[in-house]
Amino acid sequence: MNPPQTPHEWLLFALNDFGIALVSDNGRFVEVEKDYTIEIEQNGVYKLIWKGKVVAPFQDLAELCHFIQMS
Repeated sequence: MNPPQTPHEWLLFALNDFGIALVSDNGRFVEVEKDYTIEIEQNGVYKLIWKGKVVAPFQDLAELCHFIQMS
């Protein structure tokens, strides 16, 4: 398996690594468990959205995944 290259591939890799369930993958928007959506922005920022409201921007995927796990 090739290592992740794009921000989208890195996100999917991190979610899998942290055991976070993927609900749907629409390219720029990835829905995961606990009603979260992650928007992949052009600048390499991952915007975490919960039930339509922006929670926070993340650049560190480990921080993002820990946040989802702890909520």
